[in-house]
Amino acid sequence: MTSQPTAAAGTDPFAGAVPFSGPRFHVEPAALYRELRRDHGALAPVTLDGGIPAWLVLGYRELLHVTGDPVLFSRDSDLWNQWDHIPDDWPLLPMIGRKQPSILYTVGERHRQRAAMMGNAMEAIDAVELRRYAERYADALVDTFCGGGTADILDEFAMLLPVRVLARLYGFPEEQGPLLVKAVKDLVDGGPDAIAGQTHVYTAMTELLEAKKEQPGADVVSRMLADRYDFSDEEIVQDLMVMTVAGHQPTADWIGNSLRLMLTDDRFAASFTGGRHSVGQAMNEVLWEDTPSQNIAGRWASRDTRLGGRQIASGDLLILGFAAANADPQVHLEAGASTNGNNAWFSFGHGEHRCPFPAQEIAEAIARTGIEVLLDRLPDIELAVDAADLVRRPSPWLRGMTKLPVRFTPTPVLGEL
Repeated sequence: MTSQPTAAAGTDPFAGAVPFSGPRFHVEPAALYRELRRDHGALAPVTLDGGIPAWLVLGYRELLHVTGDPVLFSRDSDLWNQWDHIPDDWPLLPMIGRKQPSILYTVGERHRQRAAMMGNAMEAIDAVELRRYAERYADALVDTFCGGGTADILDEFAMLLPVRVLARLYGFPEEQGPLLVKAVKDLVDGGPDAIAGQTHVYTAMTELLEAKKEQPGADVVSRMLADRYDFSDEEIVQDLMVMTVAGHQPTADWIGNSLRLMLTDDRFAASFTGGRHSVGQAMNEVLWEDTPSQNIAGRWASRDTRLGGRQIASGDLLILGFAAANADPQVHLEAGASTNGNNAWFSFGHGEHRCPFPAQEIAEAIARTGIEVLLDRLPDIELAVDAADLVRRPSPWLRGMTKLPVRFTPTPVLGEL
């Protein structure tokens, strides 16, 4: 068992901190997390853009502790002891915001009310209707490339399907989907276009809210407005941003990562000729081994404390290392062992601020339906490049690929169903 390091009195607790960026987070994060655990134990000191210090929680038990104690490890970002060092144009502000009136940074009873408002609005979605929308839009997307024999199923399918379904469920005009996809991608990647992406998503949500106030319908946004407690328009807009970003990008990466696994691993070859259960197995394995939600910011210590042998100062930021905790040797299955039926991963979070269960069901329905439709329509689909040539998107937060090129026998267009 790895020993837990302790900082000597008077020493810098962030000495030897690792930059929270770079190729290794994108190309070989599993190996990097193993090295961080070996060198630092359950918590690793890291530096964010601009040299800002933070803790990356690598241990499964430690992550359970952090996410299970919302008082000691708060979601209130105002507690952060680094705000004096954060410039207004810091590229990670969309991911680590201050005074954002969304559910992500709300605590206590106020958080429980907001979670109920959002959960009730999503829970009212009819499961049969949801699958019908997902099948319809998946077929429509496949129609755009099925006759050509080649496609990039990430850009042409996985990155478009979730937002099209969510657009219908939330009440968005469908034509706004492509611009929302780009804006969400820019926001979560934390690059130079992150703030512009955040602005676009905010504007789109504000316009949608105003439209639904004037003309409500059978959609998520209208149900939130009808069950809003005393939340302001601004608070609901912020929650809609959270729902769209969290609902689209991880689901798109879940589709892409699952298809990558099925196209590169012989264990899942049977699913191309039947064996529908293999789709579910691949999706569950991805949540363990290649989860879209790699790291989440975060929690802030409300007082001085100790965790994983480390001294945590009041106001320190802790980044939730979902992927690293999933791979913690104290809980992780042996390599190659079946993960089917084991849902103890952190991919949807844990504790009071975990992803609402209705949202998980929506994501799984969209992802599984999309994969099944694609395999039904293109039964001989195969990877068009060597697996080693696939490139990961440069983000330490969400794990996905930049391209997933495939080839297949051209098939007829189905047309409007």
